[in-house]
Amino acid sequence: MKRTAIAFLMLIASFLGGCSALEGASNTLTYATEVTEFANEATIFAKDTPALAKQAVSDKEAAAELEASLQVMKTNIEEFNELEPPEMAADLHQQVVNQNNKALEGIDLYLNNIKDGTLDPAVLENNEAFKSLGEIKNIVDQIRELVGQ
Repeated sequence: MKRTAIAFLMLIASFLGGCSALEGASNTLTYATEVTEFANEATIFAKDTPALAKQAVSDKEAAAELEASLQVMKTNIEEFNELEPPEMAADLHQQVVNQNNKALEGIDLYLNNIKDGTLDPAVLENNEAFKSLGEIKNIVDQIRELVGQ
């Protein structure tokens, strides 16, 4: 009877350990997917938004579109920063968060300077948001390589 109980406990322990390994793999895959989606969004934003910002200086429609785009990217950044990376990607994730925080400062500057439906031209000199988001792609490529995507 003791042998049966011990065997049963060992079976449960190995099953639980296997669940943990599967959960870790699933979390890593989910994280890699989130990183890839974020990198694509950031790349498109960094490429397209500078021209829109220049147009927003004198065009109220472009300013409204810019404001909406900035708000969406800000939300995406904040959501990404809250992700829990797998342990193996923690350092690279922190590098992305650091770049994101620089981008958030630039985005907030743009948002605060859109007044009366146009963007203050002086703000165009600060393109830290676009530079920071453009640099994320390199870090994300390292994360994808690390997690096997």
